[in-house]
Amino acid sequence: MAEARSISRDRKEIDRADANRPVRIRKIGVGDLRQALAQGLDDFAQQPSHLVFLGLIYPIVGFLLARASMDGEWVMLLFPIMAGFALVGPFAAIGIYEISRRREQGLDTSWRHAFDVLRSPSRLSILLLGVLLMLLFVAWLAAALVIYRRTLGFYEPAGIMELVGQVLTTRAGWALLIVGNGVGFVFAAGVLAISVVSFPLLLDRRVDAFTAMGASLRAVGANPGPMALWGLIVAAALVAGSIPFFVGLAVAVPVLGHATWHLYRKVVER
Repeated sequence: MAEARSISRDRKEIDRADANRPVRIRKIGVGDLRQALAQGLDDFAQQPSHLVFLGLIYPIVGFLLARASMDGEWVMLLFPIMAGFALVGPFAAIGIYEISRRREQGLDTSWRHAFDVLRSPSRLSILLLGVLLMLLFVAWLAAALVIYRRTLGFYEPAGIMELVGQVLTTRAGWALLIVGNGVGFVFAAGVLAISVVSFPLLLDRRVDAFTAMGASLRAVGANPGPMALWGLIVAAALVAGSIPFFVGLAVAVPVLGHATWHLYRKVVER
């Protein structure tokens, strides 16, 4: 009992030290991005079957949402749903970050440990930040629907190919593409700014959600070029993984998740 109390007291002292210690941000370059991606691929290669299992959650949910949107009048939301995956990706990959963290420390990396985040001291902050990203995802879908109504009105396509033809061959369709991509870029840039290192930081140290988001904003401010390139890499990987039928996300999401952890290690001082 005395030993347990001592361990608990030591844990609380470490947590207080974590909370009081400033989060220091480093400058990185393109070479660091390449190295983070290589390390992410290496993590994935160690246990690909386990990580594909975890990654399957992502494409299955995406497929179900897309399938639901293809029924009736909601077919116009298929593309916003696909694009919006980048908004919830940092939260969806939280278990992947945990696997990389454990491998870094030489601990067991069985897929079951991805759920250890449920016992993390920062789990409430992780949940709060996750809810924020989900709200941004919903806000993006609402904005996309408004843009659709403002450009194509109440036109309801019979299917995907008819919608694609309408978008690519009419002035209203081009307006939809330009305005929609512009607004989507603003959402994606905002999510990147507040989440690029915040979730790994919450797993690594006991800080609150606002401290984590502040550190992420400072990381982007200190490294605008590399972070912009990182955002493009993530977006390209998610788009490629979504074609066809979201199957590739079972690989893209774990690799990006591992790489994000290693990017965090390069940006935030230990």
